[in-house]
Amino acid sequence: MMPGSSTGGREWALDVFRQSLRTSQLASPLQVTTASSDLPLDDPEKLEYLRQLIQYILDGRTIVASYNLVLLAILFVFTISHFYQGVREKRKWIAIEGDIGGDAPPEVAENSDNGADSSSSSSSTLEGSLSPQNTYPKYDDSDTERQPLLGVRHDWPRPKPGTLAIVRSWLMYQPRPIPFVNRLLPSNGTSLFVIGYFALNVFFQFFKLPFEARHFFAFADRAGYVFIVNLPLLYLLAAKNQPLKLLTGRSYEALNIYHRRVGELMCFEALVHFAAMVYWRLVLEPDWLATESLWHYFTHPLVLEGIGAFVSYELLYFTSLGSFRQRWYELFHASHVFLQIAALVFLWLHFFTSRPYVLAALVIFISDRVIWRIGFKSATVNADVKILEDGETMLLSAHWDIPQIGRRRTFWQRFGEKNILNGWRPADHIFISVPNLGGYNTLQAHPFTIASAASTQGDVPARASLDLLIRACSGFTLELLRHAQVNSTVSMRIDGPYGSQDPLNMLRASKTAVLIAGGSGIAVVFPLLWDLAIVHPGKRRIHLMWIIHSRPQRSWVPAHRLDELRQAGVHITIPQPTVEVGRPDVASYIAEVASASLADVGVVVSGPDGLNRAVRNTCAREVRSGIDIDLRVEKFGW
Repeated sequence: MMPGSSTGGREWALDVFRQSLRTSQLASPLQVTTASSDLPLDDPEKLEYLRQLIQYILDGRTIVASYNLVLLAILFVFTISHFYQGVREKRKWIAIEGDIGGDAPPEVAENSDNGADSSSSSSSTLEGSLSPQNTYPKYDDSDTERQPLLGVRHDWPRPKPGTLAIVRSWLMYQPRPIPFVNRLLPSNGTSLFVIGYFALNVFFQFFKLPFEARHFFAFADRAGYVFIVNLPLLYLLAAKNQPLKLLTGRSYEALNIYHRRVGELMCFEALVHFAAMVYWRLVLEPDWLATESLWHYFTHPLVLEGIGAFVSYELLYFTSLGSFRQRWYELFHASHVFLQIAALVFLWLHFFTSRPYVLAALVIFISDRVIWRIGFKSATVNADVKILEDGETMLLSAHWDIPQIGRRRTFWQRFGEKNILNGWRPADHIFISVPNLGGYNTLQAHPFTIASAASTQGDVPARASLDLLIRACSGFTLELLRHAQVNSTVSMRIDGPYGSQDPLNMLRASKTAVLIAGGSGIAVVFPLLWDLAIVHPGKRRIHLMWIIHSRPQRSWVPAHRLDELRQAGVHITIPQPTVEVGRPDVASYIAEVASASLADVGVVVSGPDGLNRAVRNTCAREVRSGIDIDLRVEKFGW
C-alpha cells in the first residue's frame, strides 16, 4: 500500500459503510467477491469483514421490517374476537330488552326508610339498600381489613369452577403495588399482554444476530431499528381519533397503558442504541475503520442529530411519569407536543431509513391533532358555572338544541357530526379549554367525563344538557374556581366527545348489572346507569353503590334523578360518608349480588385505585368460585 493510503482506505471504508447503511443495500464496490488493487482498501480480510458486517446489519433490518406485519396479524385476531363478542352481546340484548311489556315491572328498590333497620353500621344507606333482610360478612382480605363486620351472608349453591374460570380469575386479579415505590400494577391479564409485547421485541432484537464482539455494531444498529418500527404504534396508541377503537372496542384511554409501555420500551431501546454506539466507537471499532478523533465523531452531523433525538425522547419519558403529570400537568401537556415535534425532526435527519416510519407517525399526529381535534371535533359553548355545597366542586352546565339529522348528508357533513354539538354517548368525556382564564389556559385542554345522561341525534329535535363535575385542585381547576366565585357563566371550547361503548354494551348483555362509584366516579357511572334503566330497560336487575367521602358530595347528583332511577327499578345503595364511619364492605356487597345471580353478571367500577383493586379482586374471587362475571374498570387519571 502506498504511503498515505491508510488514511485514504479509512475514508473510503467509512464512506462505503455509511452509503450501505443509508441505502439499506450493499454498496457496489463491495458487491465484488475478490479484492482489487483498484480499491483504496486492498486488504482481502478487511474487505470481507466490512462486507460481512454490513450484510449482518442489512439482514437484521430486513427481519425487523416485518415487525409491523406481525402486529397487524395480532390486531386481526383481536378484531375477529371483538366482532364475535359484539354479535354475542347483541343477541343477549335482544333477549333481555326485546320484549318487556308482558313481564312484571322490575322490583323497585327499597327507600331509605325501609332500609334503615338493616344495619346501624357504616353500610347503612342514605338512599336505599340492596336487601334489608340480608347482611354481609367481612372477608379476610387486606383490601377490607379496615371495613366493619356486617354479619353473615347466605350461602347459595354454586357451580363447580372449571379450568377456564380459574384462568379468567387469575387474569382478572390485580397484584399488590410494588413495595417501597408504591407503584401500582395492572391486572395479571394486562401484565401478561405487556410481557408478550416485550418478548416480541426481544425476539426481533436478537433473532439471527451475530454474537461476536467484532460485529457488535449490528447489535447497536438493531436496537435503533427496533425503536424505529415501534414509532407508528406509539403515535397510534396516543391518538384520540384512531381506528383501534372500531377494531377492538377499546378507546384511546383504555389503550393508554399500552402507549406508556411502548414509550418506555422505545426509550430503553434508544438508550441501548446510544450506549452501544459509544461503546463500539471507544472500545470495539477497528482502528482502520474509526474516525480520526472522538471530537470528530461526536460533532459529526449524523451523531449530533441522533443525540438530539435521543435527548428529546428521554425527556418525553421523564415528563410523562405519573408523579410529574400529577404535579405539573400543564407543563407535561405543553412539553409533550414540543418534544414530539423536535424528536421527529431529529429522527428524520439522523436516520434515512427511518423516514417512512417518521412520516407515518407525523401523519397520525397531524390528522389527530389538527384535522380531527381542531377541525371536526371542536366547538364552543357557553356554560353556567355553580359552586356546590363543599365549596371545592363546580358544576358546569351547558344547554343547546341538537341539530336534526337529514337523511341525505354529504361526506363532510358526516364528519361535522362528530363534535359535541351533535350529542354524546354514556360515559363519554371531553377536553375543555377556557380562554376567559387567559394565559396558557387558552391553548391547554383538560379532560372531564360528562356527568349527565347522554343526548344523541335523532330525526326529531332534541335538547342537550351537558353537566361537568370539576373539583378544584391546582392549576387550571383552581383558576376556574376563582373565576366561578365572581362569575356565573363561562365560555369553553370543547374537543370531543371521546370514549368507548364497551362497558355499556357489556352491561346491556348482562342479566344483573352492578355499578360501583367512588366519589366523583359517579360522573362515569350515572350516564351508564341512566341508559340501562331509562333508555334501554330490560329484564335485568340493576344495582348501584355510590361511596361518598363527605355528605356535601351527595349533592353532585340531584335527588330527583335518583328518584327516577329508583322508580325504574334500580337498587341504590349510598353508604354513610367514609369520613364519618370508614369504608363500606364493598367485597361483601358484590359477593351477595353475585351469589344471587350466579351467571351473566356485569360489573363496572369507577373510583380511586384502592376501590378499583378491591372490586377487581373480589370479582376475580367470585369467578374462581364458579360465578360468571364480566368486569370493566374505568380508571381515574390520564
